[in-house]
This record gives sequence, C-alpha cells and structure tokens, in this order.
Amino acid sequence: MAAIGSLVFCTDCENQDTGTKTILTKSKPSDFPSFLRQKLQSNVQNVERHTIQRGSKADETCPKCGGTQVTYANVQLRGADEGSTVIYTCECGESWQENN
Repeated sequence: MAAIGSLVFCTDCENQDTGTKTILTKSKPSDFPSFLRQKLQSNVQNVERHTIQRGSKADETCPKCGGTQVTYANVQLRGADEGSTVIYTCECGESWQENN
C-alpha cells in the first residue's frame, strides 16, 4: 500500500485501494475560508453615549418638556449604504433619534 495525500493506492496494481481502507476526515467551515461566508457576517458598531460628539444646536421641539433648542449629533449606526442617524438631546435630559 502507498498513501498519497489522503488516497491509498495498491502498490502492486497502482489502483486506488477502497476495499481495505476507510479514510475519515473531519473539518469545520472555518477550515475553508469563503468570501461569501465572510460577506454574510455582520459587523456591529457599538456607540457609547460619551463618544458621540454633540454641540450643534437645532430648532427641534423636545417631546418631554417642549423646549425648542436641542443639541444634535449625526452618527452612522447602520450600514454605510444606509442613511445616518440624528440623535437629539434636550437640556432636560431627554434624547431621541431620527433615521435619515
């Protein structure tokens, strides 16, 4: 018998020997990199409140206190091919968001 890779050949007739040997292999999907599999994985971006830069003022009405001057931040929370999200914050502490 002679083994080449995972195939076993008979040394006498040089044919693949399938009668006397059983070859088992185990693999998992990560053993075979796939561009499609990588494309299906989701990239999640976590945005902490303290990392969002605020400061720009907008004339929006606060749904909680009725104030008309709020600050806003424009952040990209969804995919790059989708619109950004505007996060409004009032002086009373209320915050809400609007998807563009």
